[in-house]
Amino acid sequence: MDTQSWKDVYRGMSSDNIKGLVLALSSSVFIGASFIVKKKGLKKAGASGVRAGVGGYSYLYEPLWWVGMITMIVGEVANFAAYAFAPAILVTPLGALSIIISAVLAHIILREKLHTFGILGCALCVVGSTTIVLHAPQEREILSVTEVWDLATEPAFLLYAVVVIIAVLILIFHYLPQYGQTHIMFYIGVCSLMGSLSVMSVKALGIALKLTLSGTNQLIYPHTWAFTLIVIVCILTQMNYLNKALDTFNTAVVSPIYYVMFTSLTILASVIMFKDWDRQNPTQIVTEMCGFVTILSGTFLLHKTKDMVDGPAMLPVRLPKHGDEENGFGQEGIPLRRQDSLRLP
Repeated sequence: MDTQSWKDVYRGMSSDNIKGLVLALSSSVFIGASFIVKKKGLKKAGASGVRAGVGGYSYLYEPLWWVGMITMIVGEVANFAAYAFAPAILVTPLGALSIIISAVLAHIILREKLHTFGILGCALCVVGSTTIVLHAPQEREILSVTEVWDLATEPAFLLYAVVVIIAVLILIFHYLPQYGQTHIMFYIGVCSLMGSLSVMSVKALGIALKLTLSGTNQLIYPHTWAFTLIVIVCILTQMNYLNKALDTFNTAVVSPIYYVMFTSLTILASVIMFKDWDRQNPTQIVTEMCGFVTILSGTFLLHKTKDMVDGPAMLPVRLPKHGDEENGFGQEGIPLRRQDSLRLP
């Protein structure tokens, strides 16, 4: 690639994209660290009271746990703000970085050993994230929440929204009562489909708040409050069925499937609504998809090897399935419970 081409690539990283990137990275750091702090708080509270794993709430009186919760809230606010500045195709995949932060901190602070292939998974996530960041589309300039509403009411996105709502209703009222306890894809399907709509609404609301804080009041428009209502409904539905999935199935299974479906549908929704790919050439689009697949591969490796340690001959040895449950914290390693937060990956 010649010098001029490199200049073109870096010129594509607009100031808004940079702000969104910094916020998304900050969010991953805060949320990833919050899991470690909360687990330390849970252990400390469990040593002097009833453990959370058996229904106790002594952790509510533990300051360390609240520090972790506040840290998570700060991360969620940063993630919310990131969508106001950068395209969802840039912000959403970066959620995988919080898994890396948690895994590394757990290895250092909690002495939870990270398998060799887990380290490789972290490296793949970093490479994939870097690829997406370098080739992400510019955020389109929007001057009013009414512009976002116009984008949301175009035929293509309306069709997508209608299909999503119909699919969710069919899953909830027909398939979940019969197969919800045995087929993980139905719970995850509801969460991911509603999640894609919630991210689009969160982005619209974030843009409205950004414009309002910059001096152009968007709270006078009914569209802002309509997006707010959609955000509340979507997130409540999403969290309700995600909790059911976590309560029914192993977190190690739920987490990677949810990440893949949620991120894929969010990118699809963003491409339809905000026409992200209209401002890119085919090479950039294919490169972004390669970066996304690389992140998926890294996430899969991290989850697949989370219960494994390097044996004497450097061969993977799987730990007992319920090894951690004796301590009351369950087999789900905190570093891999990315979906327990309210973040809209």
